[in-house]
Amino acid sequence: MALKREPEKHANHERWLVSYADFITLLFAVFTTLYAMSQTDKKKVEEVMQSLQQSFGMVSAGAPSPKINVIPSKQMSIIPMIKPEISISQGSRRGQAKTRAEEKDFRQIKSSIEAYLTKQGAQNKVSLTITRRGLIVSLKEAGFFDSGQAQIKPEAYDLINTIAEAMTQYNNPLRLEGHTDNIPISNAQFPSNWELSTARAVNGLKYLIKHFDVDPNRISATGYAEFRPVADNATPEGRAKNRRVDLVMLSGDGERGEP
Repeated sequence: MALKREPEKHANHERWLVSYADFITLLFAVFTTLYAMSQTDKKKVEEVMQSLQQSFGMVSAGAPSPKINVIPSKQMSIIPMIKPEISISQGSRRGQAKTRAEEKDFRQIKSSIEAYLTKQGAQNKVSLTITRRGLIVSLKEAGFFDSGQAQIKPEAYDLINTIAEAMTQYNNPLRLEGHTDNIPISNAQFPSNWELSTARAVNGLKYLIKHFDVDPNRISATGYAEFRPVADNATPEGRAKNRRVDLVMLSGDGERGEP
C-alpha cells in the first residue's frame, strides 16, 4: 500500500520581519542606554564645573560671589568698599589717569557714602554736604578721635578707607581742616585748640598719602580751632558737632578761592 504523502508547505517569505523587529528592538535599547549614560555624564560634568567655579570664587550671573579666605579669619582684616570690593595697598593706583569730579560726581559720591553709612549704622559719625566750594565730608570727633587726642581710632579705619576710596578716584584737590569746640585745652602735647585741630588734620593727611593715590601737591591740612563752628557752642550737642575734621574735595570754584 503506497504511503500517503503530506502536502508541501509553502515557503514563508515574511520570516525576516521577526528578525528585523528583534534588531530594531535591540537597537532602540542600545540608543536608550547610550542617551541615559550621556545625560548622567552631563549632570556629573555640570556638578564638577560648579564645584570648580565655587572653589575659585566664580558663580553664574546674578548670584553673589562667595568670599574666599586663604588666611585664617582671625588674621584677616577685610576693608569694606562701596563698589566692587578691593583691598587697599600703598600706591595701588599710582600713575593711573584720573578725571576731575564735577557736581554730578559729587552727588554720586555723596549718595554712595551715605548708603554705606546707613548699611553700617554710622550715620551719626559722618555728615556730608555739597556747596559751591565742593564736597565736604565731616568726620565727627566721637567716631574718629578720643577726646583731647589727635590719633585716629583703629576702629575708624574702615570708614576712612571707604570714604577715601570713593574720593581719591578723582584728581580734585583735597583739604583736611581740623575744628574744635570752644572748651580750652592746655597740656604738654596741645597747648591750645590750635595745635589739637591742626594735629588731627595732619594725621588724616598723612594717612591718605600713605595708603591712597593722593598727590602731595594737591592735598593740604590746616587747623581752625574753635573759630569756624557749625553749631552753637552753648549746648553739648552743638559742641559735639563742632569737634570734627572736614575732608573737603574742592570744586573748580573752590580751588580758585583757595590761597
